[in-house]
Amino acid sequence: MKQPNSTLVISGQDHKTLHNHLFPGDGLEAAAILLCSRVQGSRLRLMVKSVHCVPHCECDRRTDWVTWPGQHIEDCLTEAEADDLSLILVHSHPLGSSNFSETDDQSDIELLDSLFLAREQGRPGEMLHGSAVMLSNGWMRARVYSRNLKSEMLDLVTVAGDEISYHWEDAPQASIPMAFSEGMREQLKRLHVGVVGVSGTGSIVAEQLLRLGFGEITVVDHDVVERKNLNRILNSTVQDAESSIPKVDLFNRSAAEISPETIIHMVRQEAGSHKAIEVLSEADLIFSCVDTATGRDICQRLASSLLIPLFDVGVVIPVRKARHGAAAIQDIQGRIDYIQPGGSPLQSRGVYTADDIAAEDLKKNDPERFERQVEEGYMPGFGEEAPSVISVNMRAASMIVQEFIARAFPYRLDGNRRYARTMFALAIEETEYFAEDDFPAVRSDRYAAGLSTPLLGLPILGEMSWAA
Repeated sequence: MKQPNSTLVISGQDHKTLHNHLFPGDGLEAAAILLCSRVQGSRLRLMVKSVHCVPHCECDRRTDWVTWPGQHIEDCLTEAEADDLSLILVHSHPLGSSNFSETDDQSDIELLDSLFLAREQGRPGEMLHGSAVMLSNGWMRARVYSRNLKSEMLDLVTVAGDEISYHWEDAPQASIPMAFSEGMREQLKRLHVGVVGVSGTGSIVAEQLLRLGFGEITVVDHDVVERKNLNRILNSTVQDAESSIPKVDLFNRSAAEISPETIIHMVRQEAGSHKAIEVLSEADLIFSCVDTATGRDICQRLASSLLIPLFDVGVVIPVRKARHGAAAIQDIQGRIDYIQPGGSPLQSRGVYTADDIAAEDLKKNDPERFERQVEEGYMPGFGEEAPSVISVNMRAASMIVQEFIARAFPYRLDGNRRYARTMFALAIEETEYFAEDDFPAVRSDRYAAGLSTPLLGLPILGEMSWAA
């Protein structure tokens, strides 16, 4: 099984809308149109921005074919023009065949030829349109056409919702492997995971993902190993600290000894750098293991723009002054958030605010003024905290990796929707869970925007010259 070179990603909510429309219960085919942004780097990524359902009453529907008015395609083309979106024409196969029929092939050629004529000349990147079929169990298969009407099957269709489903082109309708099985490992070999921050918690997360069997891992961290890190970064040594080895190089060295067949991408830059965004844009999922609001904001924006499932972890040990003035632990807290495309983002969950980002920017550019404002009480929340320790980091790291396994290889008896956030407090030995519905869903203006300008919606980042 090869690594995927092309992927179509759709949110769980849009997939549900599409399935409900294509399978109304009458056993007849139905049709819809997906408007998709795209990223055409070394790996093609199509992201479903919206779903246009063609009304059943306007179609001629049979058990083995469907036709619909061309006006719906014209309407979608008009809507897609501003953002240069691709159209994927979808229909259902209620009889259960996963293959495109000869009728499907002929229909595609007739319809898609006219779509390419509508594209404005001079736009960057190659225009692609395509078609897809869906079966009654929700499984999808998709293909794209270039301007010369040559078709290519997409390697993977990913549905990212409460569960993360992978529909592989070379394994049609394959059952989901059981968690912890060899089948799970075989599937992970085909996936690319990004880890942003490989220090205390991130180094533990990255090593778990490596040993689980992910085929491709990108690690992003601008920092180097110091002596203060040796108590919590896996595999670090005194020699590493003395030589100031980059944290990403340390992970790469360990990975070569543990799993030499795994492809490792090292980005020794901050998450908001063009290089980090370029490599992470090709990942199938991202783990955010940073300790700044700015880093989390970049991960959230990347996840929203590219419809990448995001797992964010935080550990904090707040301290207080005891009766005699000595420091005492107030609590030991951990937080694990799963962010699905189109669901509740980190901001609406209160993980960080715009003020937090502004405070970090001030600290970076004007530390003296920052300290004065802290003393004056203008920026609460920056008081003293005890440093994280490896035992707490390991607990949080294990929980966030396990959260991914629960989503991609479901085993929870009551489903995953009730576990959008997990929080633990060790001082009172309590674990609390929050459902996706406990937070407001926000589909941002940058939803499925890809790598269009301004990059991630931040004018300071400008544009990426290779992005379509």
